Amino acid sequence: MRVLVIGSGAREHALLLALSKDPQVTGLVIAPGNAGTARLAEQRNVDITNADEVVALARDVSADLVVIGPEVPLVLGVADAVRAAGLVCFGPSKAAARIEGSKAFAKEIMAAAGVRTARSEIVDNPARLDEALDRFGPPAGDPAWVVKDDHLAAGKGVVVTPDREAARSHAAGLLDTGHPVLLESFLDGPEVSLFCVVDGETVVPLLPAQDFKRVGEGDTGPNTGGMGAYAPLPWLPDDVYREVVSQIVEPVAAEMVRQSSPFSGLLYVGLAITAKGPAVVEFNCRFGDPETQAVLALLESPLGQLLYAAGAGKLAEFGELRWRDGAAVTVVVAAENYPGRPRVGDTVIGSEASGVLHAGTARRDDGAIVSSGGRVLSVVGTGADLVEARAQAYDILRSIKLAGSHFRTDIAQRAAEGKISV
Repeated sequence: MRVLVIGSGAREHALLLALSKDPQVTGLVIAPGNAGTARLAEQRNVDITNADEVVALARDVSADLVVIGPEVPLVLGVADAVRAAGLVCFGPSKAAARIEGSKAFAKEIMAAAGVRTARSEIVDNPARLDEALDRFGPPAGDPAWVVKDDHLAAGKGVVVTPDREAARSHAAGLLDTGHPVLLESFLDGPEVSLFCVVDGETVVPLLPAQDFKRVGEGDTGPNTGGMGAYAPLPWLPDDVYREVVSQIVEPVAAEMVRQSSPFSGLLYVGLAITAKGPAVVEFNCRFGDPETQAVLALLESPLGQLLYAAGAGKLAEFGELRWRDGAAVTVVVAAENYPGRPRVGDTVIGSEASGVLHAGTARRDDGAIVSSGGRVLSVVGTGADLVEARAQAYDILRSIKLAGSHFRTDIAQRAAEGKISV
């Protein structure tokens, strides 16, 4: 089986690494890829948002399976074009990808499926903003305002703040660009990321993970695309995990079938484990980054066969997944000034070590690897438990040099110390 992976981040590097271990995968191609993925797959250049280019490339490389990593081509309907060309594709249709592309659509699905989520309100007119803000945040009893861009924002469109002016400024800025704003009530409790491979009403859950969105230590500073993650979650009871699958993911998958938008691909549910039980923070229509790097490091089942089964409508025949014992921790190395406009073009030393996955990297004409984006590397450590996995990840980090770079030193620390509970 020849597999074409679409994307260029550490998520796609992790996918390639896992796919390379599947005995049925005989060839790997990635478009456009990065400096690290070149060691695992043939690299091809393509506009990943152009459906015709992706289909042409898939045919040119004789792909038996096309795996679309990022959300943008999915929301634009690239998976539809791949399937229309008679190819097997892992990734939802444009209609199903709305569960990430429109938070309002996701709320409608959850309401119809009877799924617990935050109280919310869409604001699409600046004249209604102040009145709507009064219904959320501290005056309404919440500890903070939660303001979200209703459209895709690469993980950076959310502001959670006790400062009304900061909430208003973010919302007003979004409205000025023509984007509706979603105001939500605050959900307390630790957050969980659960990936589920979905084929219509068939749901196969992966290990739960937790990511770290804030740029600074102790969850401070602005939101990012993710500064680290770990899996599994020793503090999450099995009965809560099963409840999420049976009371949230399966009803949502069934509702999407009922609404003629069946989901086929990776459904990512972001949760808060509140005092009243699990509640949905958001849905995404693809593997999350950086959680994928930790989760796939522990997967023993053949990933290519799993994704092919889902794309071919045969997921129900696949069976249960197998996992390595132990834990995995991912720490993201970010460029100077990230999540603002990052500094790029700096030489990266130590990026070819085992456990290092590339994201924003490129190879210069002289052969040197240089930074080319905000999140430059993901460093993955594994071990018998989170203590060992953290130690390995941070040990690898000591050998990496990138001018002006930064990373969080507290990824998975509270969980490793037993300080998180439901």
